[in-house]
Amino acid sequence: MNRLRIFVGAAFSILLAACAIMSQNNIIRQAEWGGTPARVDSVQSIEFITIHHSGVVFESGKDPLTYLQNLQNWSRTEKQWIDIPYHYLIDLDGKIYEGRDARLAGDTNTSYDVKGHLIICVLGNYEEQTLNEKQYDALVHLTVNRAKHYAVPLENIRSHHDWVPAETVCPGRDIQRLFDDGTFKQTVSALLN
Repeated sequence: MNRLRIFVGAAFSILLAACAIMSQNNIIRQAEWGGTPARVDSVQSIEFITIHHSGVVFESGKDPLTYLQNLQNWSRTEKQWIDIPYHYLIDLDGKIYEGRDARLAGDTNTSYDVKGHLIICVLGNYEEQTLNEKQYDALVHLTVNRAKHYAVPLENIRSHHDWVPAETVCPGRDIQRLFDDGTFKQTVSALLN
């Protein structure tokens, strides 16, 4: 019985390590989606992970590469930000895209101080859309991977709405419910431990 417990524990550890490696290796780098890097002037230290949604309905069949290129261009020209506002973005298929260099603080249209935050954005409007299983799995595994990498404690993993509830519904009710009922943190905690 003790050998079985050790074997199951070892197998689970190997699975978690594989998930972490898979999450990191499956990230589509900025150059691969046609983005261009921003100049790094000052470096932030990551203390928090904050989950956003893009706030615009993202329909099946929409080209995520074109969307990301347009978002980067809009961010730089219209908003006068240094780059796309998010550090990582997840599409409807659960594909993860590298956004802004994590050494640079992100941007947001609300008042919370984003310095020290690693911002993960799920493409879509989750006031209207439903998070699918591929997106949820990618979000969990990326969050776990980055929390381990930056030593971010579980209590510092929150949604955008958690920081400024009076200003935004982001990441939308379908994702926020996973924070409100504890589901997201329980899943992340199980994988972190």
